[in-house]
Amino acid sequence: MGSRRGGREKPVAFDPVAAQERIEEQLRANAARPLFTGTSTETEQEYLPNVYTSSSVSQNNILSDTGKKYLLPIDTIRTMHEEYEEVVIPPAKPVPPRYSERLILVDELDDMCKPSFPGYASLNRIQSIVYPTAYGTNENMLICAPTGAGKTDVAMLTILNVLNQYRLRDKAHSPLASQIQRDKFKIIYVAPMKALASEIVRKLGKRLKWLSILVRELTGDMQMTKAEIAETQIIVTTPEKWDVVTRKPTGEGELATKVRLLIIDEVHLLNDERGAVIETIVARTLRQVESSQSIIRILGLSATLPNYVDVADFLRVSRQTGLFYFDASFRPVPLEQHFLGIKGKPGSQQARKNLDRVAFEKVSALVAEGHQVMVFVHARKETVKTALALKEAAMVDAILEDFSCRDHERWDTFHREVAQSRNREMRELFEHGFGIHHAGMLRSDRNTMERLFEAKAIKVLCCTATLAWGVNLPAHAVIIKGTQVYDSSQGKFVDLSVLDVLQIFGRAGRPGMETSGEGYICTPEDTLTHYLDAVTAQCSLHAIRFTEGMGDSLNAEIALGTVANVTEAVQWIGYTYLFVRMRKSPRIHGISYEEILDDPQLGNKRRELVESKARQLANARMINYDKDRATFSITDLGRIAAKYYIRVRTIEALNDIFKPRMGEADVLNMLCKCTEFEQVQLREEEVKELEKFAKDENIVPCQVKDGAKTSQGKVNILLQAFISRTFPEDFALVSDMAYVAQNAGRIVRALLEIAISRKWATVAGVLMSLSKAVEKRTWPFENPIAQFENTLRRETLLNVQRWADDLSMAELAQMNPQDIGELIRMNHHHGAAVQRVAKEFPTLSLTYDLRPLTSDLIRLSVHAERIFTWGNRSKDVMEPFWVWVEDQDGTEILQMSHVAFRRTTENVDVDFVVAIPKDKRRGHLTLRYVSDHWMGAEDEVEVPLDSLVMPEPFEEQTSLLSLPFLGIDCLKDEALKWTFKSRIQNFNLIQTHSFWDICCNPENALLCAPSGSGKSTLAQGGNWCMAIFPKRSLAAEFASSLRPLMRQLNITLETIYSSSLEPSTASKVIRLVTPRILITLMSLPRWQAALRSVRLVACDGLELLDAEYELAISMLMHSTQSRAVRFVGFSSSLSDPSDLAAWLRVPQSSICCFRPSDRDQDLATVVQSFSIPHSGALFKAMAKPAHAAIVSASGAPALVFVPSRAQTRSVANDLITQCAMELRMQGYIPAHLTADSLEPYAMRLQDSSLADYVTRGIGILHEGVSKPDRALMLELYAEGIVRVLIVPHDSCWSTPVRAGVVVVMGTQYTRVEGQGEKADRQVREYTLSEIAFMQGRAVRHALPGRFHLFCQAESKETLTRFLSEGLPLESSLMESEVMRTWLRDRWKDGVISDKDKQQTLDVLSWTYLARRIANNPMYYDAETDNQDASLSRVVDWLHSDEPAKFD
Repeated sequence: MGSRRGGREKPVAFDPVAAQERIEEQLRANAARPLFTGTSTETEQEYLPNVYTSSSVSQNNILSDTGKKYLLPIDTIRTMHEEYEEVVIPPAKPVPPRYSERLILVDELDDMCKPSFPGYASLNRIQSIVYPTAYGTNENMLICAPTGAGKTDVAMLTILNVLNQYRLRDKAHSPLASQIQRDKFKIIYVAPMKALASEIVRKLGKRLKWLSILVRELTGDMQMTKAEIAETQIIVTTPEKWDVVTRKPTGEGELATKVRLLIIDEVHLLNDERGAVIETIVARTLRQVESSQSIIRILGLSATLPNYVDVADFLRVSRQTGLFYFDASFRPVPLEQHFLGIKGKPGSQQARKNLDRVAFEKVSALVAEGHQVMVFVHARKETVKTALALKEAAMVDAILEDFSCRDHERWDTFHREVAQSRNREMRELFEHGFGIHHAGMLRSDRNTMERLFEAKAIKVLCCTATLAWGVNLPAHAVIIKGTQVYDSSQGKFVDLSVLDVLQIFGRAGRPGMETSGEGYICTPEDTLTHYLDAVTAQCSLHAIRFTEGMGDSLNAEIALGTVANVTEAVQWIGYTYLFVRMRKSPRIHGISYEEILDDPQLGNKRRELVESKARQLANARMINYDKDRATFSITDLGRIAAKYYIRVRTIEALNDIFKPRMGEADVLNMLCKCTEFEQVQLREEEVKELEKFAKDENIVPCQVKDGAKTSQGKVNILLQAFISRTFPEDFALVSDMAYVAQNAGRIVRALLEIAISRKWATVAGVLMSLSKAVEKRTWPFENPIAQFENTLRRETLLNVQRWADDLSMAELAQMNPQDIGELIRMNHHHGAAVQRVAKEFPTLSLTYDLRPLTSDLIRLSVHAERIFTWGNRSKDVMEPFWVWVEDQDGTEILQMSHVAFRRTTENVDVDFVVAIPKDKRRGHLTLRYVSDHWMGAEDEVEVPLDSLVMPEPFEEQTSLLSLPFLGIDCLKDEALKWTFKSRIQNFNLIQTHSFWDICCNPENALLCAPSGSGKSTLAQGGNWCMAIFPKRSLAAEFASSLRPLMRQLNITLETIYSSSLEPSTASKVIRLVTPRILITLMSLPRWQAALRSVRLVACDGLELLDAEYELAISMLMHSTQSRAVRFVGFSSSLSDPSDLAAWLRVPQSSICCFRPSDRDQDLATVVQSFSIPHSGALFKAMAKPAHAAIVSASGAPALVFVPSRAQTRSVANDLITQCAMELRMQGYIPAHLTADSLEPYAMRLQDSSLADYVTRGIGILHEGVSKPDRALMLELYAEGIVRVLIVPHDSCWSTPVRAGVVVVMGTQYTRVEGQGEKADRQVREYTLSEIAFMQGRAVRHALPGRFHLFCQAESKETLTRFLSEGLPLESSLMESEVMRTWLRDRWKDGVISDKDKQQTLDVLSWTYLARRIANNPMYYDAETDNQDASLSRVVDWLHSDEPAKFD
């Protein structure tokens, strides 16, 4: 290193003298360099056209990447006083209008806007500037402007824009209100506080009433019914409530699919503790926009903030067209801000004294100048204390007269009005010109104070912040006295939020009446800088809150189904404000600039965050995290946590302490350890009152394990006191109690669902009672009648509890009014009222039938009958109940169901399938019902097992041997052989195994094999005279495959769908018939000859044996008993085919009974359970795994079975959404095709609404689709254009195609019984044979198949077992009137005598019932040791008019 002179380098000398010379030389050179070169070394800043500020250096004075500023506005004055330090910030200088600016007159607005701005001559300056963008475009917008600058009217412009887009232009001459399509859109207004939400509802509702637009509030306090949601266009809510709503896929959550405008007020709360929630809802909305390709406009409203560009980027706002920033100079009344740092240790006596003195000094000075003042304090009691303190200080200084308003022209009138109030403090203070206002006052008193202050009959109004939020009541000056506010959510005093400060300062100055306003904030000296920075927009908004709660948010997205793997989670973070800030200020988030250069999108950092949170969730057992595949799936625990807003840390704590057996005290102790209550801190002054509560068993009946001197004990005591309806005297304890009660109900409900998901009977019962205790504020040991406090008079309730406490509600319901009146020492009118509520008390009668299915499985058929009257309940109200069966010890829930009774519901039937191993057939089970809402509405029934008789196990399944495949050459008929060769060369293993018994052996035969194993192909190889099919669609499918073969063999194929058909006269004929038609044909003389010629009968689909099918085969066997007729049965795999074989007279050697797993084809079966009840939410949750199953098949066609026709389109839309989320914009159509290339096919559709699905590779197939459209769907499916076919479950039998993937989305459907107001909806289960048939649709020749069964969690074990071991098969003759109807027809014909029961018994002996009643008597309520007696009882029943035995 050195300098060059004359081309030679001078060597560097390292001695101290030379080093000193070099340093001095460098210093002289630096000193000679000019301070400013005139050349900018910074990157040129982006020009933002819509930033309006009076400061030339605005937003350029951030001196560090931490976002802190060190410059206050010019002309700021800082003054030191003995009691306080004061910083006065003058009003901002106005920004001169730009050349293109002008105020927009309301008369210039169109017919939509003009009537919506009543009383306005013009829009103000801000509104005029943003009008073209707000009303004329769909641009996302961010409006940063001072409080009171008219941001709400900007929101109104965007709302009107949405309304204008949903006008019916063809109704231009009709009233504008009738032109709006109200059911096509929703607008969501997210307000930070409930008080503000109520104010927004009032304002918008009033302004838009002329358009018949409904505005409603949806918050924790204000719920909406489904009908109200449907009819409401604008919903005002809070960030937390909207987060909860959008976590639900349906119900309230379906709102999100119709949202067209999302307004987020006070978006600068991103820096607040609630900022994480705002990030979450915005990220969810942005992902929804991209995934569904829908248009949801976002409008962010904010106070002035420094890094508004970051917030704009987060909201996806264009910096050039959608970002508008207006500094403090745009305030309607210029505001002079005074920041007073009160000296003294915070909370000390000296600090309070200084605060009182400074507050009086400022108030008295302002009043002396003739101004009105509002003094804001932070507790109700403080309003009176502060007003009295100001009055007393004025008396001491002899200036009390300055506050008097006696010279007001209407003082006498106002004085008389105030004198009528019962509020003594309000009356006394008014005499001296003071007023008070807080939420604890009567509404009439608050209204009086507001009117008097507005009329200037009060000079000083001491109030709480609710006045600033709820009422527009400005004053010249506002003073915030103190900034310590008790926050019950944190259990301690915290700093007043900046949001409240800005809102209060917004009340300073009277627009149109004064030219200036003054705002004072008195705060401890150590927080002065904080409020200076925050209020003057000196602090950048960071995203640290989101990082803290990211685990909870990630769990919610996984539960919702929007995030299923690490990649999607990384993308999700890309939509958050955290991502914006990580890129802008990486060092704050531990990211070096080198990392930014190497990875500009921070993919690695985001992945690191995701994997860290995923590990935490997996360790808490909330998700399943497959690290190798980087995938997530939600668990019941995670789903419940997301549903009830439970924190990850709470779940971690519960995993250690939640046990199957817990009492009320244990549960309460566990509840208090939830982290949601960790903010509730114990204060020394509260201990005495808490200990007093704890010692009173009437207030705290359960033991408090932590005592009254811990925070957890405090929570426990407050919750028990709340249930006992006892309130503490301490104001902070009252606030804490409200917080505890509000959160306890939610958490207890979550704990209940966790216990139910784990099938813990004991603790589930305890939690159910505790949940209702919190809701009803009634203990389980109290008389249930206490819950009718809004119906019965208090005196009546007390008398019932005193004199009839030992009687149950059912016993009271049975008494007459006179007796009840005498019992409770009142008259018969009171007795009638008590009887009425007792009859309305939700009570059920449970009966049951035990139906053994296999040697160790029973079906417990429960009949729940309503025995309470509906009373004055709304017809839309439901009464939900839990019904479950638990083991003898009462510790485990074996099966359960959630049922609901409506006004039209008289009874509900529930079937439980329960395993009863041989060693547990003693003792009993317990059947229990518990009301979801009413305390004490529960009962249990013992189900004894001592007399249980189960059928013997069947252990003779045919073993599938490894045999060489039989070739087609084994067929004797050459023509048949030649015809088969065009389709197959060899029989498969099951066909090879069964070939001799089915095609060569003259004996009757039975083949039970899995669906899709080739039974139909084998049947086509027999020369059948008649084939019976349980369903017409199955006969049609068989006929279509058999017809070409029969044509080659010159055999007539006759499908008989009507009894009017004449029999064919061909010499060779095969007849295909259904049971109902066959029963009719056997009674027709013209068919007798044809039936007598039958020598071979194939009975297909015997797993579907119903009453008609059983009767048809029985009568056919009975009528052919004198002739040699061979019967061959085909069925899916059965758990016990022995009685079926005996009924068909099949010898043991001709029975082939294979297990469901005995297949040649590769079929993978996946059973996935869901714990969400049967609802729209369930199918939303199933959409993602259904889509994953479809795409996993690598292009193979897919069949998706759904419960009903109504769900085909909604499921199709959900699948399309899933494709869009993965950027598969073509849907499921092959890659070589485009949507345009499918237009010719779309044009052929009669129903054009199906085109959107077809062009994305999805078809819909059911009877409601026109026949030409169904044919086109099948054509496109066969050609591979439509890859996904969605079919209702009841159309599975008529679906003539197979698929590489079959997805069954749910195994329940809703059946509607009755019509109109008497309609009753009940959930029913798919039959096992339906599910097995759907599984068979996934079997294809020489190709792999996948069967995905989505079912309820309680059904998984049962379905898995039957699919792997075979289906049970019982007779259903006693479940219908088929047999009796046939018998009576025969009596009329004279074939059988109605007097001779022996003839009926002879006929009955030919039925399958006669076999099963002997081997499984308990299923039929028959005698276990006397078959003849049991059949005789059936005969007696058939000859009677009794209804079906167990229909």
